[in-house]
Amino acid sequence: MASTVTSGSLVYERRVVERIHKYHWSAVQLNIWMLIMLIASCLVIGVFATFIQIQQALLLPIPWYFPYYITVGSLGVAFILLLLWLIFRRRLLPSIVMIGGFILFVMWMVGLIVISIQLWGPTNSVSSSCNLFVFGADPRPNGETLQTLAWLEQRGICQSWQAVFAFGLVGAIFLLWIMVMAYQVFADDS
Repeated sequence: MASTVTSGSLVYERRVVERIHKYHWSAVQLNIWMLIMLIASCLVIGVFATFIQIQQALLLPIPWYFPYYITVGSLGVAFILLLLWLIFRRRLLPSIVMIGGFILFVMWMVGLIVISIQLWGPTNSVSSSCNLFVFGADPRPNGETLQTLAWLEQRGICQSWQAVFAFGLVGAIFLLWIMVMAYQVFADDS
């Protein structure tokens, strides 16, 4: 009778346990922030794209701050998409939000300051021209005439400037808010 000798083998299993720190974000606040910033960014992009189209149709030079603010608005939309992707992957870190929010805040404020200067500047401001030629027009044109159409176009442009300033201000405030919210999330979980 033959005997068989078996050698014992051991299987070692190495488990690496990663400690993943989960931050607790307020879903309602984050969703409201993303919605308002998306609206503000898209409004800025749309208004300045329209202004560029008007400048090109009138064969006028395009001021540098039109494409600048379109770029900043586009970066705002890209930042929101990045946040959504990180939320989906459950990897939204307060540091990413604070750094991105700060960079966007600085760029957004540059655009807001330029818009403020153009809207209420010392000479030939948009606001004074709108008050003089559009909102203060007496009598206001009516009927199916080119003057009425031109007045309506001018009024739309004046209201677009006001909307860009309003949403620029809201965007700046909301960018401050997201930085504070990210700091609170970081402080609460540490």
